[in-house]
Amino acid sequence: MPKRYFDRLQTIDYLIRIKGTGKPAQLAKRLRISERTLYEFLKMMKELGAPIEYDRYKESYYYSEKGGFNIRFSKNLVTAAGTVMMLLLINLW
Repeated sequence: MPKRYFDRLQTIDYLIRIKGTGKPAQLAKRLRISERTLYEFLKMMKELGAPIEYDRYKESYYYSEKGGFNIRFSKNLVTAAGTVMMLLLINLW
């Protein structure tokens, strides 16, 4: 998966957290993606548990609960079997 995919996910998450996305067309243009692609990102985020809502008055997406995406690499994650593995984690915090 290209790095720009994660960059866009982080940007969308940040803008949602600060309630600064603007209308869907504006956000898609800002990210240089189609509105359809934006809706796919939002759908995926919701499927991962993100409580994303849209405020028509403020014209912005927002999280209905405090939180956000934390995308990072962890070197020494111990699995249930006790094996040390290198994993890419996508967590909601």
